Amino acid sequence: MNFRCLLVCTAIIGLASELASAQATIEGRVELPKTSAAPVMIKRYEIVTKGGVLAPKPPLAVVYLEGSFPKRNSAAETKIVQKDLNFVPALLPIQTGTRVSFPNLDDTYHNIFSFSPAKRFDLGRYQPDERPIPSVVFDTPGLVTLRCDIHEHMRALILVLDTPHFVMSDGEGHFRLSGLPAGRYTLKAWLTSKTTLERPVDLASGSTLRVNFP
Repeated sequence: MNFRCLLVCTAIIGLASELASAQATIEGRVELPKTSAAPVMIKRYEIVTKGGVLAPKPPLAVVYLEGSFPKRNSAAETKIVQKDLNFVPALLPIQTGTRVSFPNLDDTYHNIFSFSPAKRFDLGRYQPDERPIPSVVFDTPGLVTLRCDIHEHMRALILVLDTPHFVMSDGEGHFRLSGLPAGRYTLKAWLTSKTTLERPVDLASGSTLRVNFP
């Protein structure tokens, strides 16, 4: 019996190793907006604004692989907290169907809402000890702008993507997407609500592709 278990375990490990080696990787760099051209930051807050275009400070990019992928079996959950009269994080990429909760960590009321076409909602005013914690399921791809009805300076963005393969760049624009299936796809780099760059990519099993934007 122990010998059979050993054989099964060895086979499973071998299969896992084979699948891992068959997955592709994309790495590269996105040229982020220059600091001198970035919108003016509102003092004390992470969000910057200019002409209705929002971006985190410093600017970051969301890089994602667009294509036809299997639907996931279980719903994912994540959160955006309200702390020091600010949304944290200020930019959140998620996959469609993800539930986002909005814990209030401030010693005051908040009222989170959105008028964005991808998701319209209003959670109403609630205090820090509110239970259950208000949450929303984002089931339509698109950009959702969060606001607080009480604190007008508060802004955040949720980028709802119809793909499981996405990552945020670092402050220098570097990114790495791993565990990707082989095939032909479109690689996109979201910079602001008005700027998304894209490149066609052809991924081979076990390959590492270098892609830079622009």
